[in-house]
Amino acid sequence: MAFDPLTGGRYRDQTAASDNWLPDHRARIAQEESERLERKQQELLQQTSGRSTPAERIRIWERRHGLTLPRDANHRIVNIIAHQTELAVDQVREEQQRRLARINGEAAVVVTDDPDRAA
Repeated sequence: MAFDPLTGGRYRDQTAASDNWLPDHRARIAQEESERLERKQQELLQQTSGRSTPAERIRIWERRHGLTLPRDANHRIVNIIAHQTELAVDQVREEQQRRLARINGEAAVVVTDDPDRAA
């Protein structure tokens, strides 16, 4: 028991009461960290998944890194994005073209050697 100087009386031991929240707090923090790591792992899998479109993969990459796809097709980060999303550099450049066309209010026309990938 500790002495309460304001009332001149005694009150119950606060150290015993305050010690009870610590394990719960630590467990909650550990659970939140585990969930954060799980979300990060899921995003990483989606970023390289064949089920995700190139646009989705690039948006995931942008969100994870806090960056946007540069407009310059020759920007050196284009190769990094392609590598980390497991896309071909041409696929990243196609997404750049689509975005620029959308900004300019144009129809996206993507020139490609592969007729199956023509937009």
